Amino acid sequence: MQPTKVYADRRSQPSRAVIIFCSHAILRYLASVFPGVADHWYPADLFTRAKIESILDWHHSNLRRGAATLVMHTALAPFLGLRTSPEAVKQAEKLLMQSLGTIESVWLNGGAKFLLGSPQPSIADLSLVCEIMQLEILGDDVRDRFLGAHEKILIWMDNVKRATSPHFEEAHELLFQVKARMLSNNAAAANQASEPSTKHKIASKL
Repeated sequence: MQPTKVYADRRSQPSRAVIIFCSHAILRYLASVFPGVADHWYPADLFTRAKIESILDWHHSNLRRGAATLVMHTALAPFLGLRTSPEAVKQAEKLLMQSLGTIESVWLNGGAKFLLGSPQPSIADLSLVCEIMQLEILGDDVRDRFLGAHEKILIWMDNVKRATSPHFEEAHELLFQVKARMLSNNAAAANQASEPSTKHKIASKL
């Protein structure tokens, strides 16, 4: 994991940068260091904060492990020319489906607008939604295969997008650029694969 430089405030110089490695740690730091950040992102109330922490800790070994592994072995690895593992894909799909089910049945239980029944999003909402957004790289059909049956999750994701727009779109701009490039490459590869067959048919007719 590459370290990320986070600055204490907008006027800070590079020499005063704080180097933080984990996305969750970065979110906690940013929500705590800026006095103007709304309390709902990382509440001062310790009980509410502990519930958010439990989601973030769960995320690492469940949703992230499932989604990131699936994307790596089915999309990124082939795109980068790396070796893939069918067994890893199988396990990742299973874990991802379990994780989506947990989000709906535990933290979105009762039709909550955001996780834990909150009327406003927290850093946990940001982290989990951004993890699920990775599925865009797999293509619309595969993404819908995992999310189509989870109406609560789709509504929740839309709530987070609306609450953070236009920053949400800006943050995921690169993701959609990669998706477009991969779809273009896949289409080109499919066309190349069909060319020998077409040439063979023409030669046979001749």
